[in-house]
Formats: sequence, structure tokens, C-alpha cells
Amino acid sequence: MTVVDEDASRAVLNRLRRAQGQLTAVIAMVEAGRDCKDVVTQLAAVSRALDRAGFKIIASGMRQCLTETDGDSPPLSEAELEKLFLSLA
Repeated sequence: MTVVDEDASRAVLNRLRRAQGQLTAVIAMVEAGRDCKDVVTQLAAVSRALDRAGFKIIASGMRQCLTETDGDSPPLSEAELEKLFLSLA
């Protein structure tokens, strides 16, 4: 089983915590009746933070899948990696 390496885990957690804080701000903005443009702008920042966390997981996992094996099976092929990546969309 391939897991996200420690450095990638730290980066992912930081990005997820940032998204969590930003999402809290979006909720507060909606509850306070803030301008739609402000809410959408802040929500876009949440989306970017989540995307960056996901991309970090994907990049780390793909790097490990290409270089490591579990001893029982060969590394994933490019086609298998492409299928995994596309399944996230």
C-alpha cells in the first residue's frame, strides 16, 4: 500500500486547515448577509486550497507509485496511473 509521505502530509494538512478556516469565513459571511461577490470570491479561495491539497496528494502518490513496489506487484503502469488520476475528476 502506498501512503502519502511525511513532507506531503504536512503540506496537505496545512492546506486543509487553511481551507477549513476559509470555509468558516464563508459561512460567517453568508450568515451575515454579505455581498454575493465577496462570498463567491472567498469560496473560490476555499476551492483553490482544497484543489492544492488534492494535487499534493496526487503528486506524492504518483511519485511513490512510479518508484516503489510492495514486493508482490510491479509499479503501476502509466495507463493505470492515468485511470486513477481521472477517477478523481
